[in-house]
Amino acid sequence: MRVLLLFLTFLLAGPLQANPFAPKSDFLPVNQAFVLSQDRLPSGQMRLYFQIKDGYYLYQKRLKFDGIPVDQQPQLPAALNHHDEFFGDSAVYRTELELLLPANATGELRLGWQGCADAGLCYPPQTTVIDLGGQAVSAAPAAPDGGQASDQALASGLQHSSLAWSLLAFFGLGLLLAFTPCSLPMLPILAGLVMGNGASARRGWILAGVYVLSMALVYAALGVVAALLGASLQAWLQQPWLLGSLAGLFVILALPMFGAFELQLPAAVRDRLDRAGQGTRGGNLYGAALLGALSGLLMGPCMTAPLAGALLYIAQSGDVVQGALVLFSLGLGMGVPLLLLVTLGNRYLPRPGSWMNLVKGVFGFVFLAMALYTLRSLLPEPLLLALVGAWLIALAWAAWPALQRLPALRALPLLGALWGGLLLVGAAAGGNDLWQPLQPFTGGGAAPMSSAHDERVITIDNPQDLQRELDAAKARNQWVLVDYYADWCVSCKVMEKQVFARGDVQASLDGVQLLRLDVTADTPASRALLQRYQVPGPPSLIWIGPEGDERRARRITGEIDAAAFLQHWAQIRSQG
Repeated sequence: MRVLLLFLTFLLAGPLQANPFAPKSDFLPVNQAFVLSQDRLPSGQMRLYFQIKDGYYLYQKRLKFDGIPVDQQPQLPAALNHHDEFFGDSAVYRTELELLLPANATGELRLGWQGCADAGLCYPPQTTVIDLGGQAVSAAPAAPDGGQASDQALASGLQHSSLAWSLLAFFGLGLLLAFTPCSLPMLPILAGLVMGNGASARRGWILAGVYVLSMALVYAALGVVAALLGASLQAWLQQPWLLGSLAGLFVILALPMFGAFELQLPAAVRDRLDRAGQGTRGGNLYGAALLGALSGLLMGPCMTAPLAGALLYIAQSGDVVQGALVLFSLGLGMGVPLLLLVTLGNRYLPRPGSWMNLVKGVFGFVFLAMALYTLRSLLPEPLLLALVGAWLIALAWAAWPALQRLPALRALPLLGALWGGLLLVGAAAGGNDLWQPLQPFTGGGAAPMSSAHDERVITIDNPQDLQRELDAAKARNQWVLVDYYADWCVSCKVMEKQVFARGDVQASLDGVQLLRLDVTADTPASRALLQRYQVPGPPSLIWIGPEGDERRARRITGEIDAAAFLQHWAQIRSQG
């Protein structure tokens, strides 16, 4: 375990030291930074009073008084000038804010407000519903359509739940995430570790347990660091040199499976490991820990609502310890199904023999596939298509002799070789779709981004341009879809091709202003764009109503398919 801790320390020290924008202090929860109280004065007026902590401020323009007539709304006191290098001049309140409502004001007031910290954090918009008889009914992040987004609901649940309940809830979420495309590719890696080395049942449990524990530790560490660094960690994990190194490691792991060479450690290290693991068989714990850490790294950049909710909670509360425990529990939940699949499956395998060479060959191809999976965001699409085609042809060639005794399965390698050939032909013609390799010859299918959609999208990389476009859309009484995008975000590119390029999706968005926020580079401007709506990273879709307010409960975090997107948008339109 000392090796694992040293590895994690080395891994995480780089981005922490390299980022000068990491927060230098904890932030207060929003209800402690801005304490709201109300009371009835002898004159009959309702007094609303904000006590604002030092280092925090409220935006004047974010104050809203819905639910009461204009003539009953309070007069706003003079505000202070505040200059921000990204958003320009703003009017803010510090220390305190007193608002007086007339004595004849009745009904329920929906008081909207938003505040920020000088140290660099802006809280999500808040809504407090006040019975003008004198009681505050509720206080929650604004959700005009009556609910909360999945990431927001998880963050709110964490804030109001016990630690034990939070750990249990996120363990259950981890169990569900284990069967998503993000984590399923880890299954063959763990299976290769356990079964590829001929481990006994007991040894297999130990190896798989160390793998899962290592993966969970990395996941927890990445979650805490991601809460501190925002999208910069996600970008760091997608740097070409790191992805190339991981892909190279998978290739090195694959070659011994084909008998190219024996992968051995230096003699001194090997002797020490042999002495430490004397009497055991089927791999060693150090290798299991290393592969678990690599698996955690591969899954770290995946953006899902549970992870986004946990990160939102950590950012708002500053409780890094609880955040680490929650994400560790999430990682354990993701690892347990993998552990059960490979260890229980291992019990029913035949005794060690020649079949193990076949297993090693299978896992060799799996490791090569993982190398392609790791590089998928870096390679040009035609080149990726060609490499996948070559991989399929090589797999078919290797599988043909093994399946000669199984006539019912003989067609599989032939079909694989045929599809691989089609991929090579399509790649030579500039194709980019694994499921439509001959698209360049037919002219059909969905293009990566149709020209009609591309002409409507406005790409933005700084907060000033974003505010200008939002103001213009509000003046036109127009809906806005804000799409957070990055070149290193694989899911963003998938959604470009499979969602936004579809004709029915484009038709449904007719009249909607489409803004793409490019946060590819880790710059102050991109961090400000992410901070604007407290987005942990792309892909994230933000819906802005014609009046200029976000439909927070309908925010989409992570990848979504076209059918779900259309259903989501239809519900938003029906609710207004």
